[in-house]
Amino acid sequence: MAQQSIGLTAFGGYIPRLRLQRKAIAQANAWVAPNFLGKGKGERSMANWDEDAVTMAVEAARDLLGPDDDRSHVDALFFGSTTMPFRDRLNAGIISAALTLNETVRAVDVSSTQRAGTSALLQALTAVKAGDAKHALVLAADHRKTRAASAQELDFGDGAAAVSVGTENIIAEYLGGTSLTVDFVDHFRGETEDFDYNWEERWIRDEGYTKIVPRAIKAALDNAGVKADEIKHFILPTTFGTKFVETLAKKSGIAPEAARDTLAANCGETGAAHSLVLLVHTLQKEAKPGDKVLVLHFGGGCDALVFEVTDKLASQAGKRGIVGSLANRQEETNYLKFLTFNGLIEWEKGMRAEQDKKTALTTLYRNEDMIMGLVGGRCTETGVVQFPRSRISVNPNNHTVDTQEPYKFAERKAKILSWSADFLSFSMNPPHHYGMVVFDEGGRIMMDFTDVEQGAVDSGMDVRLVFRIKDFDERRGFRRYFWKAVPVAGANAKSKTGQAAE
Repeated sequence: MAQQSIGLTAFGGYIPRLRLQRKAIAQANAWVAPNFLGKGKGERSMANWDEDAVTMAVEAARDLLGPDDDRSHVDALFFGSTTMPFRDRLNAGIISAALTLNETVRAVDVSSTQRAGTSALLQALTAVKAGDAKHALVLAADHRKTRAASAQELDFGDGAAAVSVGTENIIAEYLGGTSLTVDFVDHFRGETEDFDYNWEERWIRDEGYTKIVPRAIKAALDNAGVKADEIKHFILPTTFGTKFVETLAKKSGIAPEAARDTLAANCGETGAAHSLVLLVHTLQKEAKPGDKVLVLHFGGGCDALVFEVTDKLASQAGKRGIVGSLANRQEETNYLKFLTFNGLIEWEKGMRAEQDKKTALTTLYRNEDMIMGLVGGRCTETGVVQFPRSRISVNPNNHTVDTQEPYKFAERKAKILSWSADFLSFSMNPPHHYGMVVFDEGGRIMMDFTDVEQGAVDSGMDVRLVFRIKDFDERRGFRRYFWKAVPVAGANAKSKTGQAAE
């Protein structure tokens, strides 16, 4: 009996639209670190103040899943990250709630290693192969803190990627792979620390990558039954540059030209997500049916996975992915804003910020679908939709009782009815933009706006809804999430700076 094929069935991606110019970082720190002036080229992705690994993963997943409200086919969710916002709370559970997945979904957090993304993917492939899951969703995202005036501040970036694993409509068949576990410590972050402690680069390059990665490549190719010269796309996240990736490829018998761009110039290294970020970018931009792809991720050893692209890849043509995310960019030159958004400086927030932001966990649980999934109500008798859902319909002509069924707003088309740019209320990125959003199919919600610049919002603009951080409860270490509106025209207009996006 022939073994059933398994592999990737879809992809999605998300890179925050803010791009901090490395020149701004280098110039701001030139007085203490003049050696970084030579690295002040290009840009790195920069998460907004209300973004973290969870919100970015949600956006990548929404790109993969599309606007369809029915997501009951997803029966497993694996989330890989080293920067999960909660140490003891199921972060994948937050994502599941935002995506309105069924409560029977198997949700797993994978962390504590830069290989979290590829390890999550390997777990999904194993689960599908064993029959424990039919449609597994794999997400990887990172939003790492870095010390000011460090090389990592220049090298890193924020982002997320998503792939789904199944046995039908495969866009890239999994041929085989391996996972080497080697306690080679190139960096670490202790339990009480906010920042990574990094070891010497030459040691990491020469004793780590150069000796461990080739062993993983050989084992993966042997397991997959693929020869080195058959690899058309060689993916290896690293801050050592594409030339180094080409050298490792050649050392393993793979053509140097198979080495894919590490996106160092216009994104930065997105941590545990970066192997999947590069995989999605490659599938969008360069891969063709029949091509064999080798994906690696180094860290505490090395993961290596071999895929073969199929003609089903064309089904993903409409996805935003990584290519689309890189194209939608807003140049940022304010280094102080970057430090503020990442909590690296203490600043005077004013008396209006002095309030207890304790979250009522009982209320959050009882209204989870409304708060996390933006699920309102639709009257089964009159068809009127509303948010929030209630026992009594808002229809002025027919106040029906207990006739509402769940109605999901997150993927619906909407416009700005009215808005305000408020300098009086506290905002992490003043002015505080908010307003009334009306939906094409009915219903309206008062919402915060995000990813918008002053003067780039107006009534009548289309908006898309995004899952973001609503508030930080700094006393208890809890962060509350909700949905916000992004003015589409404003975002597009601000991204046209003339710089190549890819």
